[in-house]
Amino acid sequence: MRTIVALLACGLALVPMTASAQTEQMDEALDISRLLLDPPEGVDLAYGAFQRGYYLTALRLAERRAANGDAVAQTLIGEIHANGLGVPQDIPRAISWYAQADQNGDIQATFQLAMIYQNGSGVTRNRERAAALFQKAAEGGHIAAKYNLGLLHVEGLYAEPNLVRAAELIGDAAAAGLPEAQYDYAVMLLEGAGVAPNTQAALDLLRLSAEQGLPAAQVELATLLYLGADGGVRDAAGAAQWYGRAAETGNAVGQVRYAMMLAAAEGVAEDIETAAMYRALARRQGLTDEALEQLLHGADPDALARGEERARYWPGVPPQDEPQPATREEDAADEPMPETLDTLPPALEELTSQE
Repeated sequence: MRTIVALLACGLALVPMTASAQTEQMDEALDISRLLLDPPEGVDLAYGAFQRGYYLTALRLAERRAANGDAVAQTLIGEIHANGLGVPQDIPRAISWYAQADQNGDIQATFQLAMIYQNGSGVTRNRERAAALFQKAAEGGHIAAKYNLGLLHVEGLYAEPNLVRAAELIGDAAAAGLPEAQYDYAVMLLEGAGVAPNTQAALDLLRLSAEQGLPAAQVELATLLYLGADGGVRDAAGAAQWYGRAAETGNAVGQVRYAMMLAAAEGVAEDIETAAMYRALARRQGLTDEALEQLLHGADPDALARGEERARYWPGVPPQDEPQPATREEDAADEPMPETLDTLPPALEELTSQE
């Protein structure tokens, strides 16, 4: 099983705003102002400001409610400090707010506390404390907490070793749409770990996870399609498609396997140059494959060199491959020659009119 996933909020990148973006932001600010004057019943102003990226406004609004024991507001303050959104990152302060919210019954705060102790983010790592918090949040119905608790049951160090219980928890998270859980539960279905084997159900879950962009699921699905696990018929084209999707995300296994299919023209048209590019990208991550080396041995040296050059600039393109603006001389060369001296190209007409 893979490393437990952290589901912490991310800040927005600071980019120059266009005039339209500034107008949109002003409209949103006015919306918030109107709500502050006459808020509709049930509207969470602090969370609305947080979603729009007005973190300091969200913080001020949440602090008023947090002082009165509002658990949701306390969790929001914890999120802002934990991720340094509009304020310097302050994990101890975030832990303090999460702990208050946890005591007041907010399972999102319980889960975030568990993740902090699980990863040792700004605090001494305490996986035993994390396991207890995951248990509490899972019992409250938190989907990501169920998934993480399931992984702990698989590991068997900070929770009872119990594959059946792990499958139940991870299966619940998979059914709720968590892509990591869909992948892990699919693997359990393939291996019959804690649950009866079911290849078709595993394939269905892998597709769902792969479509959500999880590279590990894309590689696993591609491999199963290539081996003919879906109905006993090998689907090389489907395998190439999913290996290619994984390769594009930077997954080294996907890059090697897609390169092999490109070099062998299996399930996809032969493309030695792109195969060489993905081989180089996988090598960068420390992954080499003898079969791929054999497939590219003796290939066109120019195609291999172009592929290596593309890898240097990936995911961009080499400078010479970018379209260059036409020069004035090229523009003139592209103009048709006049059939008679009575019809001159516009550039020459301008020159003669100035004489």
